[in-house]
Amino acid sequence: MHDALPEPPDTPPIDDATALRLSVRNAAAFWSAIARTRGHELVQRPGLLAVLGGPRAGLRILLLGRTLDIEARTTIDELVGRNAGLPVTIEDQFAATDFAHLGLGPISLPVMSRRPAPAPTGDPAAGITVSVVGTVEQVRAAEDVVVHGFPLQRMQPLTPGEAFPDDLLWYPGVRLFLAASDGSAAGACLTVDEGTCGGVYWVTTLEEQRSKGIGRAVMQAALAPLESSPVSLTATAAGEPLYRAVGFRTVGLATWWS
Repeated sequence: MHDALPEPPDTPPIDDATALRLSVRNAAAFWSAIARTRGHELVQRPGLLAVLGGPRAGLRILLLGRTLDIEARTTIDELVGRNAGLPVTIEDQFAATDFAHLGLGPISLPVMSRRPAPAPTGDPAAGITVSVVGTVEQVRAAEDVVVHGFPLQRMQPLTPGEAFPDDLLWYPGVRLFLAASDGSAAGACLTVDEGTCGGVYWVTTLEEQRSKGIGRAVMQAALAPLESSPVSLTATAAGEPLYRAVGFRTVGLATWWS
């Protein structure tokens, strides 16, 4: 049984606009870490960050602000045109720009934020443990969980080290968490702390391990090192109730174009 969520410290609430800006800043740090550890080309221009990930990972573009100038729009059109045939995702956390002219379709996902606060408390269910990943063997186990359980469909079939390179172990501000149930890998996530905001990504519980409290145990462990900072994430419909239960609130609806 989990204890009640601790009361947050006496810090002022973060308004939605600020929370969105912090979320985008953290997402830029996340995709920069992924690009650099995977050896992908990273393109940084005013208003956007793009990762050219090749045939499997595809092209990922993160918008850095609510409005795009003509140069940024032209850059995006050129990137998509030059990489025709690759999977494309354009992440607009402000849901302010239309990319239908590129043949892409939108989905909406909640952007959620948690104010600085102690991590949720309570002991995991019997047999469940969560640890900070510290070995290459654990990186491989976390990668397998996320690729198959999240899932990262573009990375299937799994090539070890492609989604989660070994260098993630040493990349500044990045932590991987691995949950086990009776000794078997069962859940995972990745966090990024870039100094002003924490971010939680790829929170996963394997299908056969669900309804055991693994997701909450993973979040509890992931939030503990970030309790002095605001924390952001982008939620799926399935994950949103868990995130609300550990102190997150919705601050906007992102549009992802693909």
